[in-house]
Amino acid sequence: MADPRPTNINLHQKSRVLEIDFDDGSQFKYSTEFLRVHSPSAEVRGHGPGEETLQVGKSDVNITGIEPVGVYAVKLVFDDSHDSGLYTWSYLYDLGINYDAKWTNYLQRLKDAGHKHAELN
Repeated sequence: MADPRPTNINLHQKSRVLEIDFDDGSQFKYSTEFLRVHSPSAEVRGHGPGEETLQVGKSDVNITGIEPVGVYAVKLVFDDSHDSGLYTWSYLYDLGINYDAKWTNYLQRLKDAGHKHAELN
């Protein structure tokens, strides 16, 4: 079976939420901060396991552009000038399915590194 593909992508800039409907009936809402800190770029993920860079101070980041890349991905342009990394449909779907666990893990990593987040106060 092929990976689910988006049928609708809607950016709510005021609330900083990207909403994506997939052709299997799934619908996910991603905060722009979540998408920024989970960017698939080498700047964030590194070039191998253990090379990830913890992203801090991204709670107010927003998306200023969504650029299609072929029929398999989008490039998200953030207002902090970050625009590298391609968000494939399968990566976005995985982020949606695992949103809660990934967000909780990110918040814990921030706390462990001594950084504060509004949700941790």
